[in-house]
Amino acid sequence: MIIAFWISIFLIVYTFIGYGFVLYILVKVKNLFYTPFAFKKEAVLPGISVLIAAYNEEDIIEEKIRNTLALNYPKDKVQVIFITDGSTDHTAKKVSAYPEVTLLHSDARAGKMAAIKRAIPFLEMEIIVFTDANTFLNKDALLELVKHYQNPKVGAVAGEKRILVEETADASSAGEGFYWKYESLLKKWDYALYSGVGAAGELFSIRKALYQPVASDTIIDDHMIAMRIAENGHIIAYEPDAYAMETASADVKEELKRKIRIAAGGIQSILRLKKAANPFHYPIFTFQYISHRVLRWTITPFLLILALILNAWIAFDTGSLFYQVLFGLQVFFYLLSLIGLYFENRNIRIKALFIPYYFCVMNYAVIAGILRYYQKNQSAAWEKSKRK
Repeated sequence: MIIAFWISIFLIVYTFIGYGFVLYILVKVKNLFYTPFAFKKEAVLPGISVLIAAYNEEDIIEEKIRNTLALNYPKDKVQVIFITDGSTDHTAKKVSAYPEVTLLHSDARAGKMAAIKRAIPFLEMEIIVFTDANTFLNKDALLELVKHYQNPKVGAVAGEKRILVEETADASSAGEGFYWKYESLLKKWDYALYSGVGAAGELFSIRKALYQPVASDTIIDDHMIAMRIAENGHIIAYEPDAYAMETASADVKEELKRKIRIAAGGIQSILRLKKAANPFHYPIFTFQYISHRVLRWTITPFLLILALILNAWIAFDTGSLFYQVLFGLQVFFYLLSLIGLYFENRNIRIKALFIPYYFCVMNYAVIAGILRYYQKNQSAAWEKSKRK
């Protein structure tokens, strides 16, 4: 039990903190022997197709259009396409009022991935930029993204997601903001070592020639599109100076639903990205992928529960003061999280409690997402067997 406890603690600490330290050291060592790729300031700019899938976004869609059209990039090299499949509000009507953009609309709603597949034949440029309808890009976002394509090894470029957090933010907003700052740092070091391990749909781009359709039931399509490119030996670059800004989820319940969906998509992608997890193809990339993604989306949340149970057993079975203190620290951390939940429900803002609370919400979401994914698959398999 003691061995199992320390293995659990090691993997937990490595997943959330240790990998960052290891990554930082590896990048420093690499920089002693390798010179980073040098970008040319006067390089010819490629053509860009900006693709935006929007579903019932009438309240924000015009602001998104104006933001997109105002980006710094030669106008003759930018194609902007909005896909509004299934929208039942005035989203499509508002987009159609702007002749500078192309509208693709279908009354049928078949999901975001199906909409993207339908739009691909209409794209005329060599680089595809994906961005969400509810995010706003900085002026130079496109210029910052495309510079990485000067490196022929780069097949995709991920921008940065920035969360707008107000002083009166709840635990969801503040915790999410802190989490994304840490994530951005890890992504920067991932790319500095070799490659990023995915992309967020708020802002990322790919070479059109490398695009591979993914299954229409894909939950986190942006991640899968980028990872399929990486599985074929191309690098996913990361550019923090190209960023998409969005507000955090309205409240913790909304954030929890989003996290559960992402977790379900995470386990789905792990089951489908077999080549990425095989170290015989690209060992450094596999090391990054397992350390940064797989551990978080699979065993680590369960290890948190196991570590607490084993610690309690060892502490009271052996009477060891050392293990009793460790158990007390674990209990104290979770108590802080419960206090954070209590205050959150009463609209009381204590920032010191945001991190433990958000940490627990995030890991609960992973467990709930995994269970939901398997339950859904079992239900689908059961319905299929009945039809036979």
